[in-house]
Amino acid sequence: MPRTSRSLAAAGVAGLFLAGSVVAPATASPSSANWGRPTTSDRTSPAEAKRVDRVPTPKLDWYACYDYAECATVDLPLDYDQPKGATTEVALLRVKARDRQARIGSLFVNPGGPGGSGTDIALAAPYFLSDEVLDRFDVVGIDPRGVAASQNVKCFPSVKDQTRAYAGLNVAFPWTKAEENAYIASSRAVGKACSITGKPLTGAMSTAEVARDMDVLRRAVGDKKLSYLGFSYGSALGQYYANMFPDRVRAVVIDGVLDPNAWVGQGKARDQLQETRLRSADGAYKALREILDRCKKAGTEKCSIAANPVAAYEKVAKRLQKAPLVIEDPGFGTVTIKYSDFVGASLGALYSPNGYSDIDAITAELLALIEPTSVSPARRAEASKSLTARAERARQQRRFDFPYNNGLETFLGVDCTDGYHPKKVADWPALSAAEDKRAPYFGRAWAWATASCGRDAWTVRDEDAYTGPFNRKTAAPVLVVGNYWDPATNYDAAVSSAKLLPNSRLLSSDNWGHTAYGTSDCATGAIDAYLLNGTLPKKGTVCVGDVQPFMDLPEEPEVTRAAESKSTLAREGRPARGEPKRLPPVVAPLPAVGILTLR
Repeated sequence: MPRTSRSLAAAGVAGLFLAGSVVAPATASPSSANWGRPTTSDRTSPAEAKRVDRVPTPKLDWYACYDYAECATVDLPLDYDQPKGATTEVALLRVKARDRQARIGSLFVNPGGPGGSGTDIALAAPYFLSDEVLDRFDVVGIDPRGVAASQNVKCFPSVKDQTRAYAGLNVAFPWTKAEENAYIASSRAVGKACSITGKPLTGAMSTAEVARDMDVLRRAVGDKKLSYLGFSYGSALGQYYANMFPDRVRAVVIDGVLDPNAWVGQGKARDQLQETRLRSADGAYKALREILDRCKKAGTEKCSIAANPVAAYEKVAKRLQKAPLVIEDPGFGTVTIKYSDFVGASLGALYSPNGYSDIDAITAELLALIEPTSVSPARRAEASKSLTARAERARQQRRFDFPYNNGLETFLGVDCTDGYHPKKVADWPALSAAEDKRAPYFGRAWAWATASCGRDAWTVRDEDAYTGPFNRKTAAPVLVVGNYWDPATNYDAAVSSAKLLPNSRLLSSDNWGHTAYGTSDCATGAIDAYLLNGTLPKKGTVCVGDVQPFMDLPEEPEVTRAAESKSTLAREGRPARGEPKRLPPVVAPLPAVGILTLR
């Protein structure tokens, strides 16, 4: 039985592969921990050491917050080359170790994004981390500069100005020429605003700056070396820290991995789309095809489109490519479903271990309306009601105005500054179409996510951004966790990242959804064993997720992620030892957010 329970992954307007084990993880006593052995590592460069070490150790004035946590804020240098110059406020939250006598130190956590709140995931830690980890670590989350409770980046002077600039972004991704033109105009407006009004913070939000903040705060919590667990984009932060401060690593785990060279763009690849380098869409398409193949094998008792799943999915896609489907419902009014909504819903479903059921359901419901003579009137009515209800729930969740929402700007403030992108925003239609040819359906969705990063719009840079090398030898190993069917962070990136790091171990997982922690005792146990005592899984270990498509429907339990909202977590209170765990609230960028996408 899974230890976790279901939702689609956290979504954003723009965005950024993967029941037991095939090879069981190794076990060992703390006395055989890796950091108990003498190691030789690369050293932090003199320039980097100078930047962070001359910043006085902050005094953290912790205060009680959110029922069972402690919070603090600290002012850190906006530019580490000017330690006595301008500062930016950074927020922290910690959940203290339950066994103070056996406490190891602090475990820093990051949920991804970029733009995800570290304080949110730290507060959620008791819901997804194992009791052994919670006993022995203070779990610490930092809101990266510009994000959430830290000093916020703000690219527009008002909500009104922001809303007008964002007007062309109100599609999951552009499909028609008119949508492309509107998306280009809005992307250009956002890029220019963040490069002008968003300064100076947009020029100081690179992953390298967050890694420097984390090193100063590691010292502030009293740890000689860093213990870290990062998900999704948080894998990039972990790799940046490991390569910038290789001799300051105690234990770094990265789950749902971005290849840092692909993230940045090296050499001639600097003029490519970031998606051309990362291949997120390839992972999503691979997962979709596998689900459709397993649907056919499962039969119609477990999958309603099992007669010919690939043909059914393609039929719906091609029909919506020609024109949207319009549903008139007395209860909800007019609902218009576009091709991009269908792709967005499919991609959102792939983020969840149970998402295969949504792929089946949405495809079958749309097929019933597209080919009305193939089903009974009752089935058509049922499909119409289900689709309009999905659309209405998504609409309700996306309605907001005040206060100023900077979620897109926090994502862009990191991605556009960290990485290299094509020169002109106007080139995105042709470039995204080429991505779709390589990775059908999802190529465009992932490609358009970074349109504001075109270099004729996004001109602000961080002169101290780190661009490599990413092959430094760390004082302790980096555990690299890759998921075969991840729709956002392609499994291939975990393989290439592990090859880059000379002191690393690859843990593979055959699970569904985004990231692996919590999807099986094998994956969770291997990560916990390394964090607690330095024991690495055996080379070649492959874990298998508890949830596998169409295997046990309908008895299979749902899998949910821990809540992201601090108010919800505080209201529920800290769970007791032994309570069932959920999946971590990974903030995975979901580029295509359509009206059928449930969040």
